[in-house]
Amino acid sequence: MRQAGRYLPEYRALRAERGTFLTLVYDSDAAAEITLQPLRRFPLDGAILFSDILIVPHALGQGLEFLIGEGPRLSPRLLDAALETFTQAPERLSLIYDTVRKVRAALTSEQTMLGFAGSPWTVATYMVAGEGSRDQHDTRALAYRDPGAFQAIIDTITAVTIAYLAGQIEAGAEAVQLFDSWAGSLAPREFERWVVAPNAAIVSALKARFPQVPVIGFPKGAGEKLAAYADETGVSAIGIDETIDPLWAARVLPASLPVQGNLDPLLLLAGGDELDTRTIAILEAFADRPHVFNLGHGIGQTTPIEHVTRLVDVVRGWNG
Repeated sequence: MRQAGRYLPEYRALRAERGTFLTLVYDSDAAAEITLQPLRRFPLDGAILFSDILIVPHALGQGLEFLIGEGPRLSPRLLDAALETFTQAPERLSLIYDTVRKVRAALTSEQTMLGFAGSPWTVATYMVAGEGSRDQHDTRALAYRDPGAFQAIIDTITAVTIAYLAGQIEAGAEAVQLFDSWAGSLAPREFERWVVAPNAAIVSALKARFPQVPVIGFPKGAGEKLAAYADETGVSAIGIDETIDPLWAARVLPASLPVQGNLDPLLLLAGGDELDTRTIAILEAFADRPHVFNLGHGIGQTTPIEHVTRLVDVVRGWNG
């Protein structure tokens, strides 16, 4: 998933020089450099924007900081304050567009620029609780207790996300992805309302403006709901996490739908012969459909670089 990041020594060196994670995200020169770093090491097909899904709440006016060892903190929480009291800061989105432009200008015509945003449900869980949580208890409870108020939050995030992804596309992104990291925490009815419906709205709006630009959906933890998600959201491709059996996904998903995934990031960290075996099994499972080989979620910060090299060599050398 996230190609650039903490597993690369050149990233850590730049981080030590420039400061905090958020400082790097909003420094378009630094963010462009970080986005390009993996392509200098590995023969990859595309660059994934170095940014974060919480840029949208920050642009909506919610305070954002990343605490070392603890993750993101947003304030005030929507449990304690109304979204209408925030002062929006859309200029924060413009800084991300600058990064996209700089990366696209540095890529060859054979390399793709990939943008992304968090899906409304996942972004809302952070905005409501002020931080990440294991089961999204506070946000799920709010959605049950006051669905009208929560719908207003989702609608606001959806509208800003459409504008944000459109801005990335106009700046040079050739495909965009919607990350729904916490989609798996919802019951089926709530999944339809808080995951499928807003993502369908985003996909529809983007396709109306940019019909040739693929929109990839990644509903992590969706499990057996993947087929319905693919059908009802209208995504151009679907990302699957490491818990999904590739053979099952190949069987139940529409035959023409491109799939992205789904090697376990921990297997990449562990390495060894099993890395080769499982990589080839994924390639074989999706041999009869368009497939973007990728991880099932983000790459771990302690992943050995030689394991990434080995993985890329296996994928590049496969002749299935």
